[in-house]
Parts: sequence; C-alpha cells; structure tokens
Amino acid sequence: MNPAPTLSRVVALLEARYPPSTAEDWDAVGLVTGDPAAPVRKVLFAVDPVAAVVDEAVVWGADLLVTHHPLLLRGVHSVAAGTLKGQPVHTLITSGCALFAAHTNADAAVRGVAEALADVLGLVETSPLEPTPGAGPGVGLGRVGRLGVPTTLGAFAELVAAALPETAQGIRVAGDLDAQVSTVAVLGGSGDSLLGAARASGADVYVTSDLKHHAVSDAREQAALDAVAAGRPARDGRPFLVDTAHFASEWPWLAYAAADLVHDLAADGTTVETRVSTVRTDPWTARVARAEV
Repeated sequence: MNPAPTLSRVVALLEARYPPSTAEDWDAVGLVTGDPAAPVRKVLFAVDPVAAVVDEAVVWGADLLVTHHPLLLRGVHSVAAGTLKGQPVHTLITSGCALFAAHTNADAAVRGVAEALADVLGLVETSPLEPTPGAGPGVGLGRVGRLGVPTTLGAFAELVAAALPETAQGIRVAGDLDAQVSTVAVLGGSGDSLLGAARASGADVYVTSDLKHHAVSDAREQAALDAVAAGRPARDGRPFLVDTAHFASEWPWLAYAAADLVHDLAADGTTVETRVSTVRTDPWTARVARAEV
C-alpha cells in the first residue's frame, strides 16, 4: 500500500493547481486549520464548510476537508466554540481534520470551477471568458464555447437542469425558449460582474448564478436594443440568460479536484482516498408556486 502524504505536500499540490496569486484581492484562500506535518489519508471535497459538511468529514474520518467557499472570508473577532465560525473550527481541530479553501483561484484555474461547468454542459472549444492577465493559457474567469449540436434555449435549459444537482430554485430562464442557441458562456457562482463580458463574447446564452433583478432587466433591455440595431426582432436579443443555484453551478468542480489530487500524488508514490460530498448545501429548501384559481 502506498504511503500517505503529509498535509504540507497535499497543500503544495493543491496550490500548484490553484495558485493563490490568481485569487481575487478580497478573497481568503489556503490552509485554515491543520498540522502541516500530519499524514493525510482521506480527503473530502465540498462546496461549503457548513456544519453538515464538517460533520460528514468527521464521521467519515477525513484528515482534510477541501472546500470551494472559505470559512473565514470576512474578519471575525472570536472562534469560540458555539459561535458561527468558531464551532466548525473547534470541531475540525479536535477531530484532527484540516481545512483548505480554493475559491476564486479555483474559479480561474484550468480544470477549475468554470471549466468543470462548461464540460458538464457539453461545451467544446472553450476558452476563458475573462482571461487572467499574466497567467498561463486557459487561466481566467468563466468559459465560452459552443454546443456540439445547436438546440433551443428551452431544451438547453432542460439540459442544464439535468446536469446539475437539483435545488429548490431550479433553473430560471430569460429569453425566447424557442430560439436556437449554439455559443454558450458560463461562470460558476455569482455572475453579475461578467454580464458585459458574456455580451462582448457573442454568446447566445450565459449560464451563471445569483443574477439580480436590475442586472437581468438591464441586460435584457440592452440585448433587445442590440437585436433591433442588427435588424433582428427585439425578442431575439442575446445573450439569453440561464440562472442556476450558486451551489449547483460550482458542484461539478469537486470531482475534477478529487481526481487531480490523486493524479498529482501518484508522481510521489503516495495516495489518498477521496470522496465528493453529496450534502446539498444550497440554503433554500422550498419553492411555492401560486395555486391555480
């Protein structure tokens, strides 16, 4: 049986895949808890470091929990047991489980969050929607590519729903469901900031999360103006928008992260057992439609 790597070695490999230098300035990535000299035999991958995921890691006997979202993104003044941020810290430390976060650095990476989302939706010939200046090829936020076979917006939205974990929100769509789409831009997580980039890319549809009312309204109004200026009907304004639950759009990356860690450790002759958490950490629990009168 191959020996277990140390936590410091695992962190080094994770940071090689997801360089901290590519994280946004406001982000908080890297090792949160754990002894760098400790051996790592089991690694759990999850989107959110919430209590249910920490419990899953402890029950499974994980030595390391890798999450996409940071536990300590904003400043805290106490990590006392029983507090929102302190309780998971205490649970992890007393259970001997380290915590590592790869957030916006994983968003931008090759085989990162955006690329995993593009792949699960069947996009080909992809490239970054917003390349990271000074980084290597393929590094940047979002991806834009094309579908192997063009389809309607409605059918594409159904594909998105089938490819991602089911959530109470489901999939929201802004646009003509019968319109043909071929070129797709994606960004896992909150995507308001790249609406302009999606428009500039010429994508027929933009898939992301957490789209707000005013941002969507303005984007659709601009798309209508663009369509009329090009001699097309206003309803054909692009990009159309597909809005998913935040958790759902980032979840596909976990399988890539787990497989890549095992692959990278093989060069050292070491190995770990990995697991992708199936805990659905989307905070919404139900959606109620107005009853038919």
